[in-house]
Parts: sequence; structure tokens; C-alpha cells
Amino acid sequence: MSRSALPGNVARRLVRIGERQGLDAASLLRRAGLPASAADPSGGAAVTVSQVAELTQELWLLTGDELFGLGPPVRLGAFQLMMRSVIHVPDLRAALQRLAEAGEVLGTPRLRVTAGDALVEVEIDVSLLDDPDHLGGELLATLIHRVLGWLVGRRIVLRELRLPWSSPAYAAEYEAVFGRHPVFDAAGLVLAFDRALLTAPLVRDERQLADYLADQPNVWFATRDYGSSTADQVRRILARGLSGHWPVPDDIAARLNMSTQHLRRLLRAEHTSIGQLKEDLLREAAVASLARGEESVEELARRLGFSEASAFRRAFRRWTGQPPGAYRR
Repeated sequence: MSRSALPGNVARRLVRIGERQGLDAASLLRRAGLPASAADPSGGAAVTVSQVAELTQELWLLTGDELFGLGPPVRLGAFQLMMRSVIHVPDLRAALQRLAEAGEVLGTPRLRVTAGDALVEVEIDVSLLDDPDHLGGELLATLIHRVLGWLVGRRIVLRELRLPWSSPAYAAEYEAVFGRHPVFDAAGLVLAFDRALLTAPLVRDERQLADYLADQPNVWFATRDYGSSTADQVRRILARGLSGHWPVPDDIAARLNMSTQHLRRLLRAEHTSIGQLKEDLLREAAVASLARGEESVEELARRLGFSEASAFRRAFRRWTGQPPGAYRR
């Protein structure tokens, strides 16, 4: 069973939110396919991430609010609109600014970003939430932390986690969720990480975003690490070249805040190279397209940047040992 990305008995606290909104607990659990014991304060039945996600979706539908009526209304679809406003910015700094701006428009809890000499502090304003179980605050902190990590394709290591509520019985679980034990009874809800991460490039595209959004709210509850090796980061930057503009090594190195020579040394240590990573991407894109059968070999060759179909066919045979037609069949 996957570990939930929120601490404590999440299902029980979700049901309690539903009850405070006038919903019947037994009916809510039944609609989500959960046993009545899932709401048992003593621990209850084991609950999977997918069941918690189903319960969350039921609360969304029944309250018409992505924060379940805990504060000023956040209409359904607000998170998707925020993400679509972010996906095309170049780096984490711009993503944080766009998230803050989108929140102002959509009415989500305000985000304030402060960059110091060493750390960036992201403060989430939860002062307007009626949230005695702190689930709304935990959900927002988890969501922001994981969204930022997903956008740059790497874990965002928190240097500080400050929470504006007292230490709960499950306090020890926060470290497993956030990688950092929090400071409780703080003045606000704050995530702090290294300032150098502000220039980390965004490595996701619209297709990946569509998959990510289709997986919500599972993405809110599943604990996930994102590839942080140099090869992972280079591959994700290169992946944008599949849309027609391949970045050159100097551009990739600049986006990773290192020299081209140092980048090549790091990749050698991981037994790969920019050229190899690019060929891997081209091969995977070619095989996927041929299997779908949505474009001709000539169209595929042009899309992947080959001057002519014959050059693509030679490359494909070198990659796979077979002609493109074998994969189409």
C-alpha cells in the first residue's frame, strides 16, 4: 500500500470535515467504497491512497469546493487552471510568481514568496480557514511542496517547515511526509528551501501536465520522489526538443547553473552523455508514434528533426536493429 502524503488518519479527518458541512458520515463512506470503521477515531480499517482519493473526490462533488468549504470558496477546477498558467514559465522563480498571481485571481489561499540570502520562504496564508484538524493546511503544504518538485523533476529539500498549530499526536509522521520535522506554534505556515533552486528549470510539457491533472487527487496523497540525477535533469530539458527546438549543450548547462565541461563530466560519471540521452528520447518517441500509427514515417521524421525520411530510417535501424515498418506492424 502506498504511503499517504499526509500524516495522521486522513480518512477520518476528511469524514469529520464532511460532517461539519452537514453530510452524513455513513453515506459519505459508502459512496467512497469505504467501510464504516474507516472513520473510527481509534484507528479503524487500513485505507489505501486510492480510497482516500475517492473520498476526496466525493467531498469535492458534494461541497462544490476544492477546499471542502473550509474557508472562502475555491471552485472546482481552480487547481487545473493554476497549473495551466504555470506550465510554460522557464524556472521555479517564475512558477512561484505565477502560482501567487493565479491564487489572487482564483481565490485560493494566498502565497507569499520571500527570497533571502540563503533561503526562499513560501508562506501559505491559512488564516481564513476554519480548520480545527489542520487537514486543509497540511493539504496545501503538501500540494505546494509536491507541485514544485514535479515541475522541476526533482525533490525540493526543505530546510525549514513551520506550522501555525500545536504538535498533534501524529507529529512524528511529518518527517516521513516532508523530509523535515516541523516547528510547531509558528506565526505562519512556511516552507523554506535553498535559494539556488529558484533558477531550476521547469522540465514538464503540456502532455505531461495532462497526465498529472488526470491523476489528481492521487497526486495530492501519494508520496513520490522525482529523479534528481544529472541525467534525469538533462533528459527532461532535452524532452522539450521533441516539439521542434533542441537545446544545445551550452544552453542545458546554463539552465543547470554549471559549465558545459562540468556537465559533461557529471554525465560521464553516470555512464551517459547528452547525445545518448537525446538518442534515447528520439528512439522512444519514434517507437511510440509508430505503435500508435497516427503519422507517416515522413511526417514522423520531420517532427523529430531529420532532414529526410531515409536519414530517419537509418537511425531507427541503428537504434532498434529493425526498420520502422516492423514496429508499425
